[in-house]
Amino acid sequence: MQNISFDYIENDLRLVEDQFKIHLTTETPLIRKVAEYVISSGGKRIRPMLLIVSSKICGYKGYNHIPLAAIIEFIHTATLLHDDVVDNAPLRRGRSSANMVFGNEASVLVGDYLFARSFKILSSLGNMDVTRAYSEATTLMAEGEVKELVKTADIKTTEDEYLDIIIKKTAVLFACASQVGAIVSSKNDEYGQNLYNYGLNIGIAFQLMDDTLDYISDEEFGKFIGNDLKEGKLTLPLIHSIERCLKEEKDMVSEIIYKKKLGKTDLKTVLKLVKNYDSINYTISKAKAAVSKAKDNLDVFPDSGYKKGLIDIADYIIERKL
Repeated sequence: MQNISFDYIENDLRLVEDQFKIHLTTETPLIRKVAEYVISSGGKRIRPMLLIVSSKICGYKGYNHIPLAAIIEFIHTATLLHDDVVDNAPLRRGRSSANMVFGNEASVLVGDYLFARSFKILSSLGNMDVTRAYSEATTLMAEGEVKELVKTADIKTTEDEYLDIIIKKTAVLFACASQVGAIVSSKNDEYGQNLYNYGLNIGIAFQLMDDTLDYISDEEFGKFIGNDLKEGKLTLPLIHSIERCLKEEKDMVSEIIYKKKLGKTDLKTVLKLVKNYDSINYTISKAKAAVSKAKDNLDVFPDSGYKKGLIDIADYIIERKL
């Protein structure tokens, strides 16, 4: 992470990486090949970091946070594999997506394997409260994915409806990572809700900042400008514009988003609309507000290096480029 040092959990992160190798050892080499392709593709391990630092801030002294951090990354990787198939995405983190390299069938099946493997590891740890947290998160994530599918190309999608989608699809896994740090430390009653809310808010901010990248990024950052639009996804910048634009502008967007293939003129038209209604800055302001809420949730903790670490992660969410 840029300008942020996590040297104090460097050893734990190495142990998490070791867990990937251990739990991806199978009789079917394709599983490891596909999973490692995604896991090693430049992700910042934010979710494992959240779990590790959250457990540390709660005083945890054991070892189970290591496999639990690996599981959170396995689940995240599984969702990426499935998402890219659903979206027919050509890129992931600046290089060809796994479905483009290995095919849709392999991506879906390896995603299924990672989900199954995650819950097998969870069952071996024997903590029902932790298992329940992961189960609730993955159930909500699946619901969010389906709701996003239902709302594809729906220009009547409201900001509240969209926030509900990203909370379920993205933010609950951040929230799970943070809360599990409290649960494994037997501090869930004391700190669990604060850490859950902290993770939820930075997860919301993470997705909102990702939404802005679709309008200001380029292939260097792993996304083409307008990629969400091409997939029929209405994210907050466009929803904000639609809720404020003239009827003829709304009709124009509706016509564009239903096209099977968008041209450069279509993209320029939508980009101009989003710019005219200052929707990028609006989305960034919503992300910053969510990060501020996240930091407020940390007020229950005394000042420490671990608290600073969680604050640094929150700040990074706004600063990140990918």
